[in-house]
Amino acid sequence: MARILAIDYGGKRTGLAVTDPLQIIATGLSTIESRELIPYLKKYFLTEVVELIIIGLPKNWDDSDTHGTPFAEAAVKKLQKAFPQIPVKTVDERYTSKMAKDAMLQMGMKKKDRQVKGNVDIIAATIILQEYLQSIQ
Repeated sequence: MARILAIDYGGKRTGLAVTDPLQIIATGLSTIESRELIPYLKKYFLTEVVELIIIGLPKNWDDSDTHGTPFAEAAVKKLQKAFPQIPVKTVDERYTSKMAKDAMLQMGMKKKDRQVKGNVDIIAATIILQEYLQSIQ
């Protein structure tokens, strides 16, 4: 089976997470600069088969767009153009950054590690993917 890749896209940094080949477990993959997303994925797809890309679409509690929504929507278009053979699906990513910060506290992460913004992005991507996996079961 192929993996599912999740993206927590931001204006500067992007968190990535993937499933195992059986699509059971979501695992953090990496945090990269957003401008490096397409080149990074081109290299990744040379060694791993991915059947679906999930990207978090930021929304406010009232379903209005956030400042990050246009960035994510632009990323979807870039992904569709660069990888037309892989479907791209947007999912609600409301509160995933808050959930990631809470998870870091619960895991007992040191304050210094919690302040590394890339850690929040990779955990948020993992949460997006795990929630997606739970929604399709």
